[in-house]
Amino acid sequence: MIYSGKDILVAWKGRWQLMLVLEIVLYAIGPAILAYVVTSKLLVAISIFTAVVMLGAAIRKPWRLTLKKVSAFIDEQLEAAQFSTGLFLLPEKSLSDLAQLQRYRVEKVLNENKRKVKLKVPLKKAALVFALFAGLAFSVYQWGGRSTLNANGVPEKQELIRFQPLDTTTQKNKAPKLEYQQLTIRYPSYTQIPAISTSDMNVKALEGSTLSWNLKFDRPVDSVLLESSNKKYPMKINGDGYTKNWLLNEADFYNFRFTDSGGASYQSEIYSIEMTKDERPVIEIPKLEQFTTFDAGQAKKLDFQASITDDYGIAEVYIVATVSKGEGESVKFREERLPFDTRFDVGSKKQQLNKTLDLDSLKMEPGDELYFYIGAVDSKRPDPNTTRSETYFAVIRDTVSDGFAVESTMGADLMPAYFRSQRQLIIDTEKLIADVPEIKKAEYNATSNKLGSDQKALRLKYGQFMGDEADSGIQGNREMPGEDVENGDDPLSEYGHNHDGDNEHNLIEHEHEEEPPGENEADPLENYLHNHDDSEESTLFTQSLKSKLRQALNEMWDAELHLRLYEPSKSLPYQYRALKLIQEIKNSARIYVHRIGFDPPPIKEDRRLTGEIDAVKNFRKKEDLAKPENFPFMRQSIERLERLLTGSEKSTDSDSALFAKAGNELAALAVQNPGKHLETLQQLKWLSDSKARSLEAAEEVKRGLLEAIPEAAPDPTRNTVTTSGIDELFLEELNLDD
Repeated sequence: MIYSGKDILVAWKGRWQLMLVLEIVLYAIGPAILAYVVTSKLLVAISIFTAVVMLGAAIRKPWRLTLKKVSAFIDEQLEAAQFSTGLFLLPEKSLSDLAQLQRYRVEKVLNENKRKVKLKVPLKKAALVFALFAGLAFSVYQWGGRSTLNANGVPEKQELIRFQPLDTTTQKNKAPKLEYQQLTIRYPSYTQIPAISTSDMNVKALEGSTLSWNLKFDRPVDSVLLESSNKKYPMKINGDGYTKNWLLNEADFYNFRFTDSGGASYQSEIYSIEMTKDERPVIEIPKLEQFTTFDAGQAKKLDFQASITDDYGIAEVYIVATVSKGEGESVKFREERLPFDTRFDVGSKKQQLNKTLDLDSLKMEPGDELYFYIGAVDSKRPDPNTTRSETYFAVIRDTVSDGFAVESTMGADLMPAYFRSQRQLIIDTEKLIADVPEIKKAEYNATSNKLGSDQKALRLKYGQFMGDEADSGIQGNREMPGEDVENGDDPLSEYGHNHDGDNEHNLIEHEHEEEPPGENEADPLENYLHNHDDSEESTLFTQSLKSKLRQALNEMWDAELHLRLYEPSKSLPYQYRALKLIQEIKNSARIYVHRIGFDPPPIKEDRRLTGEIDAVKNFRKKEDLAKPENFPFMRQSIERLERLLTGSEKSTDSDSALFAKAGNELAALAVQNPGKHLETLQQLKWLSDSKARSLEAAEEVKRGLLEAIPEAAPDPTRNTVTTSGIDELFLEELNLDD
């Protein structure tokens, strides 16, 4: 749709003014949110918001924006307009023919580029300021920074504890009024967190914190109790108030109860106590391989950096290094505790530490091994949390003592490090294929040929277990291509299996034919003997493992062939098949320890076959396989509340004990999810303590208990079905019809 030039200028003006207003609002709403979080007063937040909006409006003045300013801005930003947008602000009749033509052309340009002009309003800066104030407000709210003190340093009366009488019939005088309430949370000293005072009775604190309550009434009362889910604690008189200290060791629920001078009892709502635990330190060691090897001639230094973090501070960090020397029964271990090279700050929450382990300074020699890990201890007292990293290994390779061996029927592969494994060959081959665009052809061919040499060395090593010679090839059943020589003398005729020839093989064959019968018959024990004279039989493997190893050697042969021909991509499938066969050989050739059976006590010959059974005692075991019913008191309370609601029975003193036991069961569920069952727990406690029970409260408690009881797990046992005589007759008639 084509718009006129003046309409486009008006639209840009409205958009510009809207962005200016949005900028002012973003600057104002952030401080208003922070003020509300700190003071908890909506009026203060509205006042700050209004003041910032008025100040921003006085500075930015969005109402002062005119079409002339918009036209000048567009002329500056849009070069194609040729400083002619001012023509749209003049009467069309007053323009010359040339001006009208220019106006038409610029109008077309504005319609094509109306989305490309960017208005210069710093909304990103305003949004950043808003995010900064919002994040600060969230931090203040999360860390309990909401102000609860007035100008005199006295806690403000927010959400005062509400007490309800337990028996309205015995209440004669006016109930005492709570004037002052304060909860002080003192964190453990190692956290270095100052004490927090608040009027909110719901507690969320660290394990080991000390909770202190302080209550004051307008007139003296007889006694004040703090009741938890299990016990009742009397509060001590301190001046004109009542105090109670509590060491936080577990999550719980509590409420207050006091008795006035007239003997009337009052009970408060239930409040939750949530406990958080001090987490263990976290150790991270990036860019450090778990297993590192060094050659005897290279620099044997291991550099790494460790990052240790803890929620309340780190007290100690150390490295435990163990050096092993020797082999077999003569192995010796030496353990050392090493510090980091970087200075460690005790009590910091995050540390970046560097360490260089010099294996020569640890007096390590070729063949020695180093095991080390990092340990960290936090500042928790008296029982600090400790953590340790994974164990890392460093080995100085000893090429003199290396050897290739197969123990426990190929259960362990002790191939020396200077022979590449099949997996390493696959990795190097894939790397060579990936580097094709970056390397020259000569280097590519040389690397492929080198991999072929490594494949040959590996094949010959595995071939030794098949009885192959060190430089022999694969003795598999391979058909070599040849030429069909029809005419002329065959140069290989003397070495072929030609019975017309006079080679040695034929002579032996004919000599065997002249042997007397009986000497060339098959040996009946041949299948049960291990003939070491035959290279195919002189192995460490069974027949199935031997055939698999032969297949693996054949695959290695083909892999080497393609590597020699500079075709590593065609060699990969053979290498993968060879690796799979080697893994199958290792897994199938493992030896497992036989389970040790029962070793009976020795038989006493002097008492054998005497028939005396005086020492033999009877044994009888009785076990109840029925599962106990979960939450029995909650279920009984639901049944009891149903009877009270129908009016068939009246409330008795035993109901209080039943409801109290049901409250203990519900409290166990509420500790796991405090915000879900707190209201039901409060009403159930009111029913257990109050003599006058409300039907409305009983209905709500029954509904809450039904929702709180978890669903029973499915029982796969078959349910017993009882049938009457009529049902049995009906089933018999059905069987007769069949």
